[in-house]
Amino acid sequence: MSLMKPSIRRKIAFGYLTIILMVMGVSVVTLAEMEYVKQKMLFGGAVHAFLDTINELKRFEKNYLLYERRADYPEIVRYIDQADDLLGIKSNRFDAIASFDQINNLQSLLHQYRDFLAQFTSLLDRRMSLMSPADEARKGMIEFRLRTVGDAIVAAALNIERDYRHSIIEASNETRRVLLYSIAALILVAIIAGRVLSRIVLKPLRRIETTMDEIAGGQIVTIGIDSRDQEIVSLVQAFNRMIRELELRQRHLIQSEKLSSLGTLLSGVAHELNNPLWNISSSNQILMEKGEDGTPEFRKIHLAQIEEQTDRARNIVQSLLEFSRSGDFKKQALPLGNVIEDTLRLVRGQLPPGVTVQVDVPAGLSITADKQRIQQVFINLVKNAGQAIVGEGVISIKAWKHRAIDKTEDNTAIVNYLKYRGKCTLEVDTVDIEVHDTGQGIPHEDLSKIFDPFFTTKDVGKGSGLGLYIVHEIIEEHDGCIAVDSSPDRGTSFLLRLPA
Repeated sequence: MSLMKPSIRRKIAFGYLTIILMVMGVSVVTLAEMEYVKQKMLFGGAVHAFLDTINELKRFEKNYLLYERRADYPEIVRYIDQADDLLGIKSNRFDAIASFDQINNLQSLLHQYRDFLAQFTSLLDRRMSLMSPADEARKGMIEFRLRTVGDAIVAAALNIERDYRHSIIEASNETRRVLLYSIAALILVAIIAGRVLSRIVLKPLRRIETTMDEIAGGQIVTIGIDSRDQEIVSLVQAFNRMIRELELRQRHLIQSEKLSSLGTLLSGVAHELNNPLWNISSSNQILMEKGEDGTPEFRKIHLAQIEEQTDRARNIVQSLLEFSRSGDFKKQALPLGNVIEDTLRLVRGQLPPGVTVQVDVPAGLSITADKQRIQQVFINLVKNAGQAIVGEGVISIKAWKHRAIDKTEDNTAIVNYLKYRGKCTLEVDTVDIEVHDTGQGIPHEDLSKIFDPFFTTKDVGKGSGLGLYIVHEIIEEHDGCIAVDSSPDRGTSFLLRLPA
C-alpha cells in the first residue's frame, strides 16, 4: 500500500518521464519531417534529369528544323525515348513529385511530338522528289505544331519543377512549424511542471520557513500543511515533534529557572521571616515576664503584635509557597499592587542594603495574568536591577493604563513613551508597567542581545543568561510585549505592556 501513497519523488519522476516522452515524440516527428524533405530532394533529381533531357531535345529540334539535317533525327528520337522512360521508371519516383494528370499530360505531349516529328521527317524525305504546294503548306503546319508541342512539353516540365520547389519550401516550413510548436509545447509543459512542483514543494517549504521565523521571534507554533506527499508529511511531523519537544523543554527550563530563583530567594525569605519571628518572640517574652502583673490592656497590645507578626510571617510563607507551586498556565484577574507586594516579600532580602524600592501603582489597577509566571518576571527584573546598582540607588516600579486611541492617560506617560517608541506596540488597551533602576546601565551594543538565551554580561558562575530570556517568553505568552531603554551611568528601564 505504501507504493500507492502520494510522493514528491514519484511526481517529479512522472514529470521527467512526461518531458522525456514529449522530447522523444518531438524528435520522432522532426526526424520524420526531415526524412520527408530529404526524399523530396532526392526525387527532385528526376525532375532535373527530365528538364535536361527536354532542353537537349529542344536544342536538336532547333537545329533539325532550321537546317533540316537528317542526321539530327535519331538524336531527337533518342531524347524523346529517354524522356518517356523517365516518366515511366518507378525507381525515379517521378510520381512522388508530379501528379498523375501531369505525368499523363507529358506522356501524351511526347507521343504527339513523336508523331509530328515522324510526319515532318516523312515530308523531308519526300523533298528529294518534287513537292506540291499542298505538301509545302502541310510541312509548315506540322513544323508549327511540332514547335508548339515542344514548347508545351517545356512549359509542363517547368510547372512541375516549380511545384517541386514550392513543395520543398512548404515541407521545410512545415518542419519549422512542427519544431517551433513542439518547442513551445515543451516550454509550456516545463512551465506547468514548474508551477506544479512549486505548489507541491516550495509552498510547504515557504510555510515551514515562515513558521521558523515565527519561532525565532518567540512564538512556539506548529505547522499545519494540507499535503499528502510522503516527504512533506514526514518533514512536517518531524518538525512538529521538534516544536513540541522544544515547548516541553522550554517549560522545563522556565520551571528550572524558577526553582533556581527559589533557592536563591530562600536566604532572603529567611531574613524576611526573621523580623516577624523576632517580634513574636520579644512580645511573648514580655508577656511571660509580666505574667499576671500586666494589665489586660497591656496584654492585649502585645497579643495584637504577636497576631500581626504572625500574619506577616504567614503571608511571606504563603507567597513563597505560591511561587514554588507548579501548575498549568492559567490567566486570571489579579490586583497589580498585591502581585508586586507579594513579589517584593520574596526578593527584598536579596537586595543590597543601600537599595530602596519605590512602588507607584494606582489603586484598583488589575492585570489578567498567570500569577506565578508574572511574579517570576518581576523577581528577575528586580533582582537584575538590584545587582546593577553599586552602593546606594533606587528601583522604581510604576504602572498606568494605556488607551490605544488616545495613546496615553497623561503627559507624564507621553514622556515615558518617547524612549520606547517603535519598540513595543499593541493595538489594544493595555496596562503598562515600568521597572527602572539607577544602576550602571547596559552598553548600547548589548541591548539587542539581552533577551537572547544564555547571554549574560556577568562573571562566569554569577549568571545563567536565562533571566531576561524567560521574562521575554513569559510576556510573549501573555500576548504582551517588552522593551528596554538604557545607557551607561543613566540606569535601565524596562517597559512591560500587557493587554488590559
